[in-house]
Amino acid sequence: MTALYIDADACPVKEEAERVATRHKIKMFVVSNGGLRPSQNPFVETVIVADGPDVADMWIADRCGAGDVVVTGDIPLAAKCVEAGARVLKHSGEALTAANIGNVLATRDLMADLRAADPFRQGGGKSFTKADRSRFLEALERELRAAART
Repeated sequence: MTALYIDADACPVKEEAERVATRHKIKMFVVSNGGLRPSQNPFVETVIVADGPDVADMWIADRCGAGDVVVTGDIPLAAKCVEAGARVLKHSGEALTAANIGNVLATRDLMADLRAADPFRQGGGKSFTKADRSRFLEALERELRAAART
């Protein structure tokens, strides 16, 4: 049976994911190391893991598999989930697959090296837009339907 895993730390689409999971009657796990208000929705289970680096990521990676969908902005976690056979979406709706995860990991590492080489580099990530939210909703709908068919 399909499950939806949300890497909840800094996830801007938790509410949208909950609406879609509820519509599909799919169990959704919202995983973080705290600071979240648990949902009263019976389809949503809030999982609070111990503090520590990548503990939430390991919880998700250890449980997801074929037929599941994972929502994360964490590229190394995404790679582990893709390897386990799960369908993975970034918050923007971009699907991470076996065909593109290698390039995404390489780009992430390159950007980390560039930031480390230039300590005066200014700026952060781009803001999350309504268009990003809409793309995410469409992509999640598509991935849950595809996961249900597997």
